[in-house]
Amino acid sequence: MRLLIVAVGTRMPAWVSAGFDDYAKRMPRDASLELVEVKAEPRTTGKTVDAMMTAEAARIEAALPARCRRVILDEHGKDTTTLKLAERFEHWLGEGEDVAFIIGGPDGLDDSIKRSARETLRLSSLTLPHAMVRPLLAEALYRAWSVTRNHPYHRE
Repeated sequence: MRLLIVAVGTRMPAWVSAGFDDYAKRMPRDASLELVEVKAEPRTTGKTVDAMMTAEAARIEAALPARCRRVILDEHGKDTTTLKLAERFEHWLGEGEDVAFIIGGPDGLDDSIKRSARETLRLSSLTLPHAMVRPLLAEALYRAWSVTRNHPYHRE
């Protein structure tokens, strides 16, 4: 199983890449973690927000594997705990299907992407910068994996 973080936006600060890379390299081979960056639509073209999100949705679709479980990150998504995420992680491993976590751009995700998702998760009730979500999600996935393997990283 591959875990993909498909995120709108490129040229992130170095700390974003460093944080993501640190947790990605800790993941085991049977649950590798990869980042797929999708170019954001320029916000200076005069296009409507809907038109920009539609263009980003097309890029997201092109970046996704043909078959994968789609999980979107959204402020209105299901709140979860580390232990519940670990349960979901075990379920995903059991299915053997790649899992793509989709992070939208500054205006969020187009409804077509939202409708195509099997799950919607919320990482926090706080509003987070999109760049910060990448290392935060990578850490949460590593922590969930550590719970499933009784690794000492996570402590109750």
